[in-house]
Amino acid sequence: MIWTNWARTVSVTPVRLEQPASEDELSDAVRRAVREGHQVRVVGGGHSFAPAAATEGVQVNLDRLNALHRVERDPDTGHALVTVGAGMRLRQLNRVLAERGLGMQNLGDIDQQSVAGAISTGTHGTGARFGGLATQVRALTVVGPDGEVTRATPTERHDLFEASRLGLGATGVLSTVTIEAVPAFDLYAVEEPWPMDRILESVHDLVADNDHFEFLWFPATHRALTMRNMRVEPEQHAGSSVGRRGRRLAGAARTFLDEEVLSNGLFEVTNRIATAFPATTPALGELATRALTARRYTAPAHEVFCTNRRVRFREMEYAIPRAAVVEVLGELAAWRRSSGENIPFPVEVRFAPADDVWLSTAYGRETAYIAVQQYWRLPHARYFEAAEPIFTAVGGRPHWGKMHTRDAEYLAGQYRRLPDFRRTRAAADPGGVFANPYTERVFGA
Repeated sequence: MIWTNWARTVSVTPVRLEQPASEDELSDAVRRAVREGHQVRVVGGGHSFAPAAATEGVQVNLDRLNALHRVERDPDTGHALVTVGAGMRLRQLNRVLAERGLGMQNLGDIDQQSVAGAISTGTHGTGARFGGLATQVRALTVVGPDGEVTRATPTERHDLFEASRLGLGATGVLSTVTIEAVPAFDLYAVEEPWPMDRILESVHDLVADNDHFEFLWFPATHRALTMRNMRVEPEQHAGSSVGRRGRRLAGAARTFLDEEVLSNGLFEVTNRIATAFPATTPALGELATRALTARRYTAPAHEVFCTNRRVRFREMEYAIPRAAVVEVLGELAAWRRSSGENIPFPVEVRFAPADDVWLSTAYGRETAYIAVQQYWRLPHARYFEAAEPIFTAVGGRPHWGKMHTRDAEYLAGQYRRLPDFRRTRAAADPGGVFANPYTERVFGA
Protein backbone atom coordinates (compact mmCIF):
# COMPACT_ATOMS: atom_id res chain seq x y z
CA MET A 1 0.00 0.00 0.00
CA ILE A 2 1.45 3.37 -1.05
CA TRP A 3 0.28 6.35 1.00
CA THR A 4 0.38 9.83 -0.56
CA ASN A 5 -0.51 13.11 1.10
CA TRP A 6 -3.04 15.58 -0.31
CA ALA A 7 -0.45 17.84 -1.93
CA ARG A 8 1.37 14.88 -3.51
CA THR A 9 4.65 16.00 -1.98
CA VAL A 10 5.10 12.81 0.07
CA SER A 11 4.66 9.15 -0.85
CA VAL A 12 5.63 6.24 1.36
CA THR A 13 4.91 2.53 1.77
CA PRO A 14 4.23 1.63 5.43
CA VAL A 15 4.51 -1.98 6.51
CA ARG A 16 0.79 -1.81 7.33
CA LEU A 17 -2.04 0.54 8.19
CA GLU A 18 -3.87 0.24 11.51
CA GLN A 19 -7.36 1.73 11.95
CA PRO A 20 -8.32 1.29 15.62
CA ALA A 21 -11.93 1.88 16.62
CA SER A 22 -11.27 2.29 20.34
CA GLU A 23 -8.56 3.41 22.72
CA ASP A 24 -7.92 -0.22 23.67
CA GLU A 25 -7.43 -1.14 20.02
CA LEU A 26 -5.08 1.82 19.62
CA SER A 27 -3.00 0.64 22.59
CA ASP A 28 -2.89 -2.87 21.15
CA ALA A 29 -1.77 -1.54 17.76
CA VAL A 30 1.11 0.38 19.35
CA ARG A 31 2.19 -2.60 21.46
CA ARG A 32 2.08 -4.89 18.41
CA ALA A 33 4.23 -2.48 16.38
CA VAL A 34 6.80 -2.22 19.18
CA ARG A 35 6.98 -6.02 19.58
CA GLU A 36 7.69 -6.30 15.85
CA GLY A 37 10.34 -3.57 15.96
CA HIS A 38 8.41 -1.02 13.91
CA GLN A 39 8.14 2.72 14.37
CA VAL A 40 4.66 4.27 14.50
CA ARG A 41 3.34 7.43 12.86
CA VAL A 42 -0.20 8.75 12.83
CA VAL A 43 -2.06 10.10 9.82
CA GLY A 44 -5.20 12.24 9.90
CA GLY A 45 -6.42 14.15 6.87
CA GLY A 46 -3.05 13.98 5.12
CA HIS A 47 -3.00 17.75 4.64
CA SER A 48 0.54 18.33 5.90
CA PHE A 49 2.82 19.37 3.06
CA ALA A 50 5.78 18.16 5.15
CA PRO A 51 6.46 14.42 5.67
CA ALA A 52 5.09 14.51 9.21
CA ALA A 53 3.03 11.31 8.83
CA ALA A 54 5.47 9.42 6.64
CA THR A 55 6.77 6.07 7.89
CA GLU A 56 7.98 2.75 6.58
CA GLY A 57 6.80 1.26 9.85
CA VAL A 58 3.20 1.16 11.05
CA GLN A 59 0.91 3.99 10.04
CA VAL A 60 -2.07 4.56 12.33
CA ASN A 61 -5.22 6.20 11.02
CA LEU A 62 -7.45 7.66 13.75
CA ASP A 63 -10.58 8.32 11.65
CA ARG A 64 -12.62 5.81 13.69
CA LEU A 65 -11.69 7.56 16.96
CA ASN A 66 -14.09 10.39 16.24
CA ALA A 67 -16.68 10.27 19.03
CA LEU A 68 -17.89 13.11 21.21
CA HIS A 69 -17.08 11.99 24.77
CA ARG A 70 -18.39 14.77 26.98
CA VAL A 71 -19.30 18.44 27.24
CA GLU A 72 -18.73 20.25 30.54
CA ARG A 73 -20.27 23.73 30.57
CA ASP A 74 -19.39 26.68 32.75
CA PRO A 75 -22.76 28.33 33.55
CA ASP A 76 -21.11 31.66 34.33
CA THR A 77 -19.12 32.13 31.10
CA GLY A 78 -20.98 29.88 28.68
CA HIS A 79 -17.65 28.29 27.75
CA ALA A 80 -17.41 24.50 27.65
CA LEU A 81 -14.72 21.85 27.87
CA VAL A 82 -15.44 19.51 24.97
CA THR A 83 -13.64 16.16 24.83
CA VAL A 84 -13.55 14.36 21.48
CA GLY A 85 -11.73 11.47 19.87
CA ALA A 86 -8.44 12.72 18.45
CA GLY A 87 -9.35 11.48 14.97
CA MET A 88 -12.46 13.66 14.68
CA ARG A 89 -12.17 15.92 11.63
CA LEU A 90 -12.53 19.65 12.19
CA ARG A 91 -15.58 19.74 9.91
CA GLN A 92 -17.35 17.25 12.20
CA LEU A 93 -16.17 19.10 15.31
CA ASN A 94 -17.64 22.34 13.98
CA ARG A 95 -21.00 20.63 13.44
CA VAL A 96 -20.92 19.01 16.89
CA LEU A 97 -20.21 22.35 18.53
CA ALA A 98 -22.78 24.29 16.49
CA GLU A 99 -25.51 21.82 17.45
CA ARG A 100 -24.82 22.73 21.09
CA GLY A 101 -24.60 26.49 20.60
CA LEU A 102 -20.80 26.44 20.78
CA GLY A 103 -17.88 27.23 18.50
CA MET A 104 -14.10 27.37 18.26
CA GLN A 105 -12.40 30.59 19.34
CA ASN A 106 -10.44 30.61 16.08
CA LEU A 107 -9.88 28.30 13.12
CA GLY A 108 -7.67 27.92 10.09
CA ASP A 109 -8.93 28.21 6.55
CA ILE A 110 -9.69 24.52 5.89
CA ASP A 111 -11.54 21.96 7.99
CA GLN A 112 -10.36 18.66 6.50
CA GLN A 113 -7.70 17.93 9.15
CA SER A 114 -8.16 15.73 12.18
CA VAL A 115 -8.18 17.42 15.58
CA ALA A 116 -4.93 15.65 16.51
CA GLY A 117 -3.22 16.56 13.26
CA ALA A 118 -4.31 20.19 13.38
CA ILE A 119 -3.03 20.84 16.89
CA SER A 120 0.11 18.73 16.51
CA THR A 121 1.33 20.66 13.47
CA GLY A 122 0.47 24.13 14.79
CA THR A 123 -2.58 24.95 12.67
CA HIS A 124 -3.63 28.57 13.17
CA GLY A 125 -6.05 31.13 11.85
CA THR A 126 -5.72 34.88 11.86
CA GLY A 127 -6.51 37.61 14.38
CA ALA A 128 -4.33 39.74 16.65
CA ARG A 129 -6.15 38.56 19.79
CA PHE A 130 -6.92 34.92 19.01
CA GLY A 131 -4.30 32.17 19.07
CA GLY A 132 -3.92 28.96 17.12
CA LEU A 133 -5.73 25.70 17.78
CA ALA A 134 -3.16 24.42 20.28
CA THR A 135 -3.85 27.40 22.55
CA GLN A 136 -7.45 26.15 22.89
CA VAL A 137 -6.46 22.69 24.18
CA ARG A 138 -7.08 22.08 27.90
CA ALA A 139 -6.33 18.34 28.26
CA LEU A 140 -5.39 15.31 26.21
CA THR A 141 -4.66 11.60 26.54
CA VAL A 142 -1.51 10.11 25.07
CA VAL A 143 -0.80 6.47 24.23
CA GLY A 144 2.87 5.78 24.94
CA PRO A 145 5.22 3.17 23.43
CA ASP A 146 4.15 0.65 26.08
CA GLY A 147 0.50 1.10 25.08
CA GLU A 148 -0.36 2.79 28.36
CA VAL A 149 -2.73 5.78 28.26
CA THR A 150 -1.68 8.91 30.15
CA ARG A 151 -3.85 11.95 30.79
CA ALA A 152 -2.04 15.30 30.63
CA THR A 153 -3.29 18.78 31.56
CA PRO A 154 -1.69 22.11 32.49
CA THR A 155 -1.59 20.92 36.12
CA GLU A 156 -1.27 17.14 35.68
CA ARG A 157 1.79 15.91 33.76
CA HIS A 158 2.37 19.50 32.67
CA ASP A 159 5.48 18.89 30.57
CA LEU A 160 3.86 16.02 28.67
CA PHE A 161 0.85 18.26 28.05
CA GLU A 162 2.99 21.04 26.61
CA ALA A 163 5.06 18.70 24.44
CA SER A 164 2.02 16.80 23.17
CA ARG A 165 -0.42 19.58 22.31
CA LEU A 166 1.99 20.77 19.63
CA GLY A 167 4.79 18.34 18.93
CA LEU A 168 4.21 16.39 15.69
CA GLY A 169 3.06 13.36 17.67
CA ALA A 170 6.62 12.73 18.85
CA THR A 171 5.64 11.93 22.45
CA GLY A 172 2.96 9.37 21.62
CA VAL A 173 -0.38 8.94 19.89
CA LEU A 174 -3.17 11.28 20.99
CA SER A 175 -6.39 9.40 21.68
CA THR A 176 -8.62 12.19 23.04
CA VAL A 177 -8.36 15.97 23.07
CA THR A 178 -10.25 18.40 25.32
CA ILE A 179 -10.84 21.81 23.79
CA GLU A 180 -12.26 24.95 25.39
CA ALA A 181 -15.19 25.99 23.21
CA VAL A 182 -16.95 29.35 23.42
CA PRO A 183 -20.56 30.39 22.89
CA ALA A 184 -21.34 30.35 19.18
CA PHE A 185 -20.84 33.64 17.37
CA ASP A 186 -21.22 35.03 13.87
CA LEU A 187 -18.68 36.91 11.82
CA TYR A 188 -19.51 40.04 9.90
CA ALA A 189 -17.26 39.67 6.87
CA VAL A 190 -16.05 42.32 4.44
CA GLU A 191 -14.10 41.07 1.42
CA GLU A 192 -12.64 43.59 -1.01
CA PRO A 193 -9.82 43.77 -3.57
CA TRP A 194 -7.34 46.53 -2.63
CA PRO A 195 -4.11 47.85 -4.14
CA MET A 196 -1.10 46.44 -2.31
CA ASP A 197 0.24 49.93 -1.55
CA ARG A 198 -2.92 50.75 0.36
CA ILE A 199 -2.69 47.52 2.36
CA LEU A 200 0.96 47.94 3.28
CA GLU A 201 0.48 51.56 4.34
CA SER A 202 -2.24 50.58 6.83
CA VAL A 203 -1.53 46.92 7.59
CA HIS A 204 -0.85 47.40 11.31
CA ASP A 205 -4.06 49.41 11.75
CA LEU A 206 -6.01 46.77 9.83
CA VAL A 207 -4.68 44.07 12.14
CA ALA A 208 -5.50 46.10 15.25
CA ASP A 209 -8.93 47.32 14.16
CA ASN A 210 -10.39 43.99 13.01
CA ASP A 211 -10.95 40.82 15.00
CA HIS A 212 -9.62 38.78 12.09
CA PHE A 213 -7.72 40.21 9.11
CA GLU A 214 -5.85 38.56 6.25
CA PHE A 215 -5.12 39.14 2.60
CA LEU A 216 -4.22 37.17 -0.52
CA TRP A 217 -1.67 38.91 -2.75
CA PHE A 218 -1.07 37.74 -6.31
CA PRO A 219 2.69 38.33 -6.75
CA ALA A 220 2.50 39.11 -10.47
CA THR A 221 0.15 42.02 -9.67
CA HIS A 222 -0.10 45.00 -7.34
CA ARG A 223 -3.46 43.90 -5.97
CA ALA A 224 -4.74 41.65 -3.18
CA LEU A 225 -8.03 40.36 -1.83
CA THR A 226 -8.55 41.63 1.74
CA MET A 227 -10.72 39.83 4.28
CA ARG A 228 -11.85 41.71 7.40
CA ASN A 229 -14.01 39.91 9.95
CA MET A 230 -15.66 41.20 13.12
CA ARG A 231 -17.28 38.98 15.75
CA VAL A 232 -20.97 39.66 16.39
CA GLU A 233 -23.76 38.05 18.39
CA PRO A 234 -25.85 35.68 16.26
CA GLU A 235 -28.90 37.94 16.43
CA GLN A 236 -27.07 41.07 15.26
CA HIS A 237 -27.38 42.28 11.66
CA ALA A 238 -30.78 40.56 11.51
CA GLY A 239 -32.72 43.68 10.59
CA SER A 240 -31.88 43.87 6.89
CA SER A 241 -34.63 44.00 4.28
CA VAL A 242 -34.26 40.31 3.41
CA GLY A 243 -34.20 39.19 7.05
CA ARG A 244 -31.99 36.54 8.56
CA ARG A 245 -33.32 33.56 6.57
CA GLY A 246 -33.22 35.43 3.29
CA ARG A 247 -29.71 36.67 4.00
CA ARG A 248 -28.50 33.14 4.76
CA LEU A 249 -30.10 31.75 1.57
CA ALA A 250 -28.50 34.53 -0.47
CA GLY A 251 -25.23 33.91 1.33
CA ALA A 252 -25.39 30.21 0.51
CA ALA A 253 -25.93 30.98 -3.17
CA ARG A 254 -23.06 33.47 -3.15
CA THR A 255 -20.82 31.01 -1.33
CA PHE A 256 -21.49 28.40 -4.00
CA LEU A 257 -20.73 30.92 -6.75
CA ASP A 258 -17.56 32.23 -5.09
CA GLU A 259 -16.09 29.03 -3.70
CA GLU A 260 -17.23 26.33 -6.11
CA VAL A 261 -17.58 28.16 -9.43
CA LEU A 262 -15.09 31.03 -9.19
CA SER A 263 -12.59 30.26 -6.42
CA ASN A 264 -12.25 26.57 -7.33
CA GLY A 265 -13.58 26.03 -10.85
CA LEU A 266 -12.29 29.22 -12.47
CA PHE A 267 -9.11 29.22 -10.41
CA GLU A 268 -8.23 25.72 -11.62
CA VAL A 269 -8.73 26.87 -15.21
CA THR A 270 -6.63 30.02 -14.77
CA ASN A 271 -3.80 28.04 -13.19
CA ARG A 272 -3.80 25.58 -16.08
CA ILE A 273 -3.65 28.48 -18.52
CA ALA A 274 -0.80 30.11 -16.58
CA THR A 275 1.07 26.80 -16.62
CA ALA A 276 0.77 26.47 -20.38
CA PHE A 277 1.22 30.17 -21.19
CA PRO A 278 3.33 31.91 -18.50
CA ALA A 279 3.01 35.33 -20.12
CA THR A 280 -0.68 35.35 -19.18
CA THR A 281 -0.02 35.09 -15.42
CA PRO A 282 -0.16 38.87 -14.61
CA ALA A 283 -3.43 39.30 -16.48
CA LEU A 284 -4.88 36.20 -14.84
CA GLY A 285 -3.85 37.53 -11.43
CA GLU A 286 -5.71 40.75 -12.14
CA LEU A 287 -8.72 38.69 -13.20
CA ALA A 288 -8.56 36.70 -9.97
CA THR A 289 -8.69 39.83 -7.79
CA ARG A 290 -11.48 41.39 -9.85
CA ALA A 291 -13.66 38.36 -10.62
CA LEU A 292 -15.05 38.36 -7.09
CA THR A 293 -16.71 41.68 -6.45
CA ALA A 294 -16.65 43.19 -2.97
CA ARG A 295 -19.13 41.60 -0.62
CA ARG A 296 -20.37 41.98 2.94
CA TYR A 297 -22.23 39.25 4.75
CA THR A 298 -22.84 37.67 8.16
CA ALA A 299 -22.61 33.94 8.82
CA PRO A 300 -21.66 31.48 11.59
CA ALA A 301 -17.97 31.85 12.38
CA HIS A 302 -16.88 28.41 11.19
CA GLU A 303 -18.55 29.00 7.81
CA VAL A 304 -16.51 32.17 7.35
CA PHE A 305 -13.22 30.85 8.73
CA CYS A 306 -13.19 27.67 6.62
CA THR A 307 -13.37 27.42 2.84
CA ASN A 308 -13.24 24.61 0.33
CA ARG A 309 -9.84 24.62 -1.36
CA ARG A 310 -9.89 21.98 -4.06
CA VAL A 311 -7.19 23.38 -6.36
CA ARG A 312 -4.05 21.43 -5.47
CA PHE A 313 -0.89 23.36 -4.56
CA ARG A 314 2.39 23.25 -2.63
CA GLU A 315 3.08 25.58 0.28
CA MET A 316 5.85 26.97 2.47
CA GLU A 317 4.79 29.17 5.38
CA TYR A 318 6.93 31.07 7.86
CA ALA A 319 6.01 32.91 11.04
CA ILE A 320 7.94 36.18 11.24
CA PRO A 321 7.91 39.09 13.71
CA ARG A 322 4.86 41.17 12.84
CA ALA A 323 6.94 44.33 12.61
CA ALA A 324 8.88 42.83 9.66
CA VAL A 325 5.90 42.01 7.44
CA VAL A 326 6.15 45.03 5.11
CA GLU A 327 9.91 44.57 4.67
CA VAL A 328 9.58 40.86 3.89
CA LEU A 329 6.75 41.32 1.40
CA GLY A 330 8.80 44.04 -0.30
CA GLU A 331 11.72 41.65 -0.72
CA LEU A 332 9.46 38.93 -2.10
CA ALA A 333 8.01 41.41 -4.61
CA ALA A 334 11.50 42.54 -5.66
CA TRP A 335 12.60 38.94 -6.22
CA ARG A 336 9.48 38.19 -8.28
CA ARG A 337 10.14 41.24 -10.50
CA SER A 338 13.81 40.42 -11.04
CA SER A 339 13.31 36.70 -11.58
CA GLY A 340 10.14 36.80 -13.65
CA GLU A 341 9.08 33.59 -11.91
CA ASN A 342 5.70 32.27 -13.01
CA ILE A 343 3.57 32.40 -9.83
CA PRO A 344 -0.18 32.29 -10.46
CA PHE A 345 -0.99 31.31 -6.85
CA PRO A 346 -1.45 33.97 -4.17
CA VAL A 347 0.72 34.73 -1.16
CA GLU A 348 -1.42 34.38 1.98
CA VAL A 349 -0.73 36.77 4.87
CA ARG A 350 -2.24 36.26 8.33
CA PHE A 351 -1.58 37.42 11.88
CA ALA A 352 -1.52 36.04 15.44
CA PRO A 353 -0.82 37.17 19.00
CA ALA A 354 2.11 35.98 21.06
CA ASP A 355 1.40 32.76 22.97
CA ASP A 356 3.17 30.44 25.41
CA VAL A 357 2.85 27.03 23.72
CA TRP A 358 6.37 25.58 23.74
CA LEU A 359 6.67 24.91 20.00
CA SER A 360 4.12 27.40 18.72
CA THR A 361 5.40 29.45 15.81
CA ALA A 362 3.95 32.46 17.67
CA TYR A 363 5.72 31.65 20.94
CA GLY A 364 6.65 34.86 22.73
CA ARG A 365 6.10 37.32 19.88
CA GLU A 366 3.40 39.03 17.85
CA THR A 367 3.44 37.23 14.56
CA ALA A 368 2.73 37.60 10.87
CA TYR A 369 2.41 34.44 8.80
CA ILE A 370 3.48 34.58 5.17
CA ALA A 371 2.64 31.55 3.05
CA VAL A 372 4.10 31.20 -0.43
CA GLN A 373 2.12 28.81 -2.58
CA GLN A 374 2.55 27.33 -6.03
CA TYR A 375 0.18 25.43 -8.29
CA TRP A 376 1.12 21.75 -8.13
CA ARG A 377 1.73 21.40 -11.89
CA LEU A 378 4.34 24.17 -11.81
CA PRO A 379 7.88 23.92 -10.37
CA HIS A 380 8.12 25.35 -6.87
CA ALA A 381 11.77 24.78 -5.90
CA ARG A 382 13.30 28.04 -7.15
CA TYR A 383 10.49 30.12 -5.64
CA PHE A 384 10.67 28.46 -2.23
CA GLU A 385 14.48 28.49 -2.22
CA ALA A 386 14.41 32.24 -2.83
CA ALA A 387 11.71 32.93 -0.22
CA GLU A 388 13.20 30.91 2.63
CA PRO A 389 16.35 33.06 3.17
CA ILE A 390 14.14 36.16 3.19
CA PHE A 391 12.10 34.61 6.00
CA THR A 392 15.04 33.28 8.01
CA ALA A 393 16.89 36.61 7.81
CA VAL A 394 14.28 38.05 10.20
CA GLY A 395 14.17 35.02 12.49
CA GLY A 396 11.36 33.22 10.70
CA ARG A 397 9.96 29.98 12.10
CA PRO A 398 8.68 27.43 9.56
CA HIS A 399 5.21 26.00 9.93
CA TRP A 400 5.70 22.47 11.27
CA GLY A 401 3.30 20.98 8.72
CA LYS A 402 4.53 22.76 5.59
CA MET A 403 7.55 22.60 3.31
CA HIS A 404 10.88 23.95 4.56
CA THR A 405 14.54 22.96 4.88
CA ARG A 406 15.29 23.97 8.48
CA ASP A 407 16.89 21.55 10.92
CA ALA A 408 17.26 21.17 14.68
CA GLU A 409 20.33 23.41 14.81
CA TYR A 410 18.46 26.35 13.27
CA LEU A 411 15.28 25.73 15.23
CA ALA A 412 17.15 25.60 18.53
CA GLY A 413 17.88 29.28 18.03
CA GLN A 414 14.19 30.05 17.49
CA TYR A 415 12.54 28.12 20.32
CA ARG A 416 13.63 28.81 23.88
CA ARG A 417 11.67 25.80 25.16
CA LEU A 418 13.02 23.32 22.61
CA PRO A 419 15.41 21.80 25.22
CA ASP A 420 12.40 21.20 27.50
CA PHE A 421 10.55 19.58 24.63
CA ARG A 422 13.51 17.31 23.83
CA ARG A 423 13.84 16.27 27.47
CA THR A 424 10.12 15.47 27.70
CA ARG A 425 10.16 13.61 24.41
CA ALA A 426 13.12 11.51 25.50
CA ALA A 427 11.33 10.54 28.71
CA ALA A 428 8.05 9.74 26.95
CA ASP A 429 9.56 7.82 24.03
CA PRO A 430 13.13 6.75 24.88
CA GLY A 431 13.27 4.21 22.06
CA GLY A 432 12.15 6.58 19.29
CA VAL A 433 9.02 4.56 18.50
CA PHE A 434 7.15 7.67 17.35
CA ALA A 435 10.02 9.14 15.32
CA ASN A 436 10.52 9.41 11.58
CA PRO A 437 13.17 11.16 9.45
CA TYR A 438 11.27 14.44 9.60
CA THR A 439 11.00 14.54 13.41
CA GLU A 440 14.69 13.60 13.64
CA ARG A 441 15.59 16.49 11.34
CA VAL A 442 13.62 19.16 13.17
CA PHE A 443 14.02 17.93 16.76
CA GLY A 444 17.33 16.07 16.62
CA ALA A 445 17.89 12.40 17.24
